[in-house]
Amino acid sequence: MTTAQHVTAPPGDPGSRNGDTGAIPVSATGGPHGRPAPGRGTVGTATSLLDAYEPQGTRFFASPTRTLLAHGVRAEVPHGDAPLARRVAETLGARRRAGHEAPLVIGAVPFDRSAPAVLAVPETVRTAPPLAADPLVALPAAPPPAADWDVRPVPEPAVYAAAVAEAVRRMERGEFGKVVLARTLRLTSSRDLDLPGLLGRLARRDPSGYTFAVPSGPGRTLLGASPELLVSRRGGRVVTNPLAGSTPRSADLAEDVRRAAALLESEKDLHEHAMVVDAIREALAPYCRSLDVPERPTLVRTATMWHLSTTIEADPADPAVSALELACALHPTPAVCGTPTDTARRVIGELEPFDRGVYTGMVGWGDADGDGEWVVTIRCAEAEPAERRLRLFAGAGVVEQSSPEAETAETGAKFRTFLQAVGVDQ
Repeated sequence: MTTAQHVTAPPGDPGSRNGDTGAIPVSATGGPHGRPAPGRGTVGTATSLLDAYEPQGTRFFASPTRTLLAHGVRAEVPHGDAPLARRVAETLGARRRAGHEAPLVIGAVPFDRSAPAVLAVPETVRTAPPLAADPLVALPAAPPPAADWDVRPVPEPAVYAAAVAEAVRRMERGEFGKVVLARTLRLTSSRDLDLPGLLGRLARRDPSGYTFAVPSGPGRTLLGASPELLVSRRGGRVVTNPLAGSTPRSADLAEDVRRAAALLESEKDLHEHAMVVDAIREALAPYCRSLDVPERPTLVRTATMWHLSTTIEADPADPAVSALELACALHPTPAVCGTPTDTARRVIGELEPFDRGVYTGMVGWGDADGDGEWVVTIRCAEAEPAERRLRLFAGAGVVEQSSPEAETAETGAKFRTFLQAVGVDQ
């Protein structure tokens, strides 16, 4: 699910984890503050942070470069009319002037850019190498506890398929080029939610991806394991890794290989992917002296999906531009919204019968020097522990060649990440 493993040809074993992942090399040479992180051979360092996560008082973020566990709140980024990146920079600057040696923010930004972000400067941050570098991550996670789950789709699959068909009709009339339509599952449990156990299962299933658990609002927690890096900055190196064009994995080896090969040749999916890459190139161009954009996508495999992937590297024109400023320039990409962006956002508002909230926003961290990692908030759920409720999200990119049945099936496959983690067999 979260293992963003790049391959140029389909691998043999759908469950294998043989390569490094994501657009950033798996490295343990530096922590988020620029100080050396523990070496790759440190046993138990990263998993101890995973196991220490508590819904009340901590925030967790793991990537192919590091593992972070933040404790407490020293300051919150205020909502306001100023650009988010400026408000974050001002908050971090104030903390640094107050004697906080290496402040950072961690949290979530919603899909709607005008809605309040949930970003905080923690009291303390513990860091470790990536989870994939910790041998103990291979130990199996505890199975989900037995529970009766009430599962309610919003909208119903047939209603979602009808929305896809309507979007295709409008594209055929030339109104827009692409829209990403999502649906949700609302799960209510017969017992209290075990959020640490859920996070542990997500992280241990695919330790090389991006796993997170952060507050998303009063009484709500965002948990997920995204395969998609929106943007990272580490010193002068900027990387973005858009994913667009997907197909479900298969437990049958031969069928899994066939699906991966077909995705690499799919005219519909290659077209969808190219639209996203072109939009990202255009959005980054004003900030960069140079952009390295591969001519063709490769494949990324997760536990449940194949994705078309392009890793773009950039040399920023202004070395002071922060990862968050670049992320805000990219967000929302056509991979989660559509194109043209304003039209696609309006269509989403018309055809989706729910508020996305933080889904398809971004989640991550950024420090006072401008470094950071921000990932696209997909393969996620929002938990309301007091209500024993989870809201799962999944979306699909709809283009003129899309089939309502295929897009409905794709969202169903994407739900499997969380359904398996909570023990729902559907």
